[in-house]
Amino acid sequence: MSAVREALDSLRLVDHHCHGTVAADLGRDAFESLLTEGEAWPGISPFDSPVGVAVRRHCAPLLGLPRHAPAGEYLARRSELGPREVQCRFLRAAGTDVFCVDTGYAPHPLTTPREIAEAAGGTSYEVVRLEGVAESVQAAGVEPDAYADLFHAAALEAVRRPGVVGVKSVAAYRTGFDLDPARPAKAEVTEAARRWLTKGGRLDDSVLVRHLLWTAVDLGLPLQLHTGFGDNDIRLHRVDPTHLTDWLHLTAGTIPVLLLHCWPYQRQAAYLAAVFEQVYLDVGLTLHHVGPARADAVLAEALEITPFRKLLYSSDAYGVAEFYHLGALAFRHGLAELLQERVDADELSLPDALRIARWTGRDNALRVYRLPDHGPQDD
Repeated sequence: MSAVREALDSLRLVDHHCHGTVAADLGRDAFESLLTEGEAWPGISPFDSPVGVAVRRHCAPLLGLPRHAPAGEYLARRSELGPREVQCRFLRAAGTDVFCVDTGYAPHPLTTPREIAEAAGGTSYEVVRLEGVAESVQAAGVEPDAYADLFHAAALEAVRRPGVVGVKSVAAYRTGFDLDPARPAKAEVTEAARRWLTKGGRLDDSVLVRHLLWTAVDLGLPLQLHTGFGDNDIRLHRVDPTHLTDWLHLTAGTIPVLLLHCWPYQRQAAYLAAVFEQVYLDVGLTLHHVGPARADAVLAEALEITPFRKLLYSSDAYGVAEFYHLGALAFRHGLAELLQERVDADELSLPDALRIARWTGRDNALRVYRLPDHGPQDD
């Protein structure tokens, strides 16, 4: 095993973006639906995809099964152990001790940040999803001309909860990023609120999404933005993060902006991280979907021009605990392969490679979110 791989395997990761897992036992249909950003279509099982193969290869041994165990055996063993034991096994195996948990999407009852931390033997923090705050204001009843102030007040109250370290927007799912970058005037917000409150439904008005993004700036906390790959609500050509360029110019000197997941736009995200001080990125969701077999290729593109202090680790685990482990494994494997290759080619010294590994897996997130660290510090 290489020196870089040994260092990464022993590094306690900071997972700067993840979710809870379904607390109930999962049948085959429910489990398969959580393996994919699509659906489990008739005759096409998500187990027969890169992520499904990676689960059977890398997660089965943690359940006491042989590598590549058939899907039926895998699910039977998972059910036999029960959801709590399964979660503990995968969280402990992930080697992660800090979790920043997005609590804003829960169509199923999910484990809480506290439950995740207890199962992992670590610490958890919360990330507030701002669309959920806006939709709570809508549901409570509000006049259009009061919406802007009430949303700001509700968002401020949410981020003042103990343990909140950041906010998130899913503008990618609602409008895409090809928006007017300017802060909307109050009259525009009132008129847009009138349209939305009359129509109902989720927040997908472009003016109100712009207002939400500028509210995030006003809140002063790091802002996570889902970018690129996601379910079929997304129009992929509209979530290229370079659409944010003018908005990033306008918000320079304010808050950190963290571009999540990014595929297939990891190179575009890397460009933004290279030219805007406030921009950071990860390739979290991508890594468990491509698995350890292709993680180095994705990370290589993400790191072609990204300053090494700008890449973070996330698992984007949601629904099934396997993704905490698989994301961490793919990250460690892929980054170790990439860095060791550069060390072997004398393009990078071993001390530099070890610093980059620690920065990416842990220190960059601690710095951006201003989290305490009780471990050894690097220069």
